[in-house]
Amino acid sequence: MSQTLSRRKFLVTSLGAAAGSALLPARSPGSAFLQQVASANPSDSPATTIQATTRTLDINGKAAKVLGLLQPDGAQGMNSVVGQGFRLTLDNKLSVPTAIHWHGLHVPIGMDGVPFITQPPIKPGETFVYEFTVKNSGTHMYHSHHNAADQVTRGLMGAFIVDPVDMSKEPQVTAEYILVLNDAGIGMSLNARSFPATQPILAAKGDRIRIRYMNEGLQIHPMHLHGMYQTVIAKDGANLPLPYLADTICVAPGERYDVLVDCEEPGAWAFHCHILTHAESNMGMYGMVTALVIK
Repeated sequence: MSQTLSRRKFLVTSLGAAAGSALLPARSPGSAFLQQVASANPSDSPATTIQATTRTLDINGKAAKVLGLLQPDGAQGMNSVVGQGFRLTLDNKLSVPTAIHWHGLHVPIGMDGVPFITQPPIKPGETFVYEFTVKNSGTHMYHSHHNAADQVTRGLMGAFIVDPVDMSKEPQVTAEYILVLNDAGIGMSLNARSFPATQPILAAKGDRIRIRYMNEGLQIHPMHLHGMYQTVIAKDGANLPLPYLADTICVAPGERYDVLVDCEEPGAWAFHCHILTHAESNMGMYGMVTALVIK
């Protein structure tokens, strides 16, 4: 896997990648995502090293010690194409064991990243090389599978987006966003931020946007968009034969949903988890809340 940047450009990246993490526009030059080299043989792909490490972020005005699976430039996230080789070295800089599971990706059993089942835990100071050929396109994730309720929700995770070889059937969109849902570790959050620190999605009237939901938390989150439908086009990385309309998408832990939103009605539209204790209190809105702002 090379260290060249993919065509996905992110203003910020998901938890642990940048201090200002929020909502993530995609598919333009200058991405923070690592991209695969065009080789079908994993052994021909130079191994990129990422670190499992700790870092301190400003979360809602307070210093918080979080975790991260960080690239050399401090970013997170991966992008590949079906059929390309993948090779990555994980360097464990933590004081506890860990491993990486490739959630949703179809990999050989020895690469699945589950300590005590498919591999030994990667102890502090040790490294482990993951290599496989990318087989299935879609919205996927990578995260720790060791003490995951703590490690994942504090940042040992990232998005892994795999494009099909033939992009002609992919929906044409103005912008693309990744929305990582979390409810533990750092608390109720969207891309590591709690309202009012979450960044809104900005769109123009007539835009069509794609949102990729990923639930890396421990609870179900019904994500409700005011004022318009979301067209659900994929679940867990697989395109749906019959897309459907919904204004509330219930995303369980580990699930991924891809939706399209046609931005037709100007305004600042509330966008939040509809388990209301995740979004509101007697002091007003907080937590898993953002807005779609259409100009």
